[in-house]
Amino acid sequence: MKNNSALFYTCSMIEYIGRQQKQSRSVVVKYLGKDIIKRIYNYADVFHCEPIEKTADEFITRCNIPMDSFDNVAKCRYEVPDYWIIGEVYERLIEDIAGDDTDNIIDCIMDVYSSWIDDVISNYNTDFYYQSREYIFECYKEGKICA
Repeated sequence: MKNNSALFYTCSMIEYIGRQQKQSRSVVVKYLGKDIIKRIYNYADVFHCEPIEKTADEFITRCNIPMDSFDNVAKCRYEVPDYWIIGEVYERLIEDIAGDDTDNIIDCIMDVYSSWIDDVISNYNTDFYYQSREYIFECYKEGKICA
């Protein structure tokens, strides 16, 4: 399923929370857990009506996500991509992995954010997140950056 707006919102929320709490996105996903991620995904159309700051703060509080020191925004030497852009990178990758199997989309979200590619996408000093969705998908399948 292409252009899954609920998935886009969910991935952008994970990115936003990670930036707010200075946590790697894989850690954010662990704190949120499968049930909360499923809730964000299932009610994205409702949550989207509120400012993302407010909704993120509610999930940060509810899941006790602490402040840490992972600050890929401060470490970026170039223009920082906003959380919507990075949310879209994850959305596309997850769509490409899941295909038409939306029944397992939450598991796919958990798998992608828990994989090696989370560190690569989160490094804003590279151009990886600007690469085509096909290239990012191939790298994910190969388990490494493709030449």
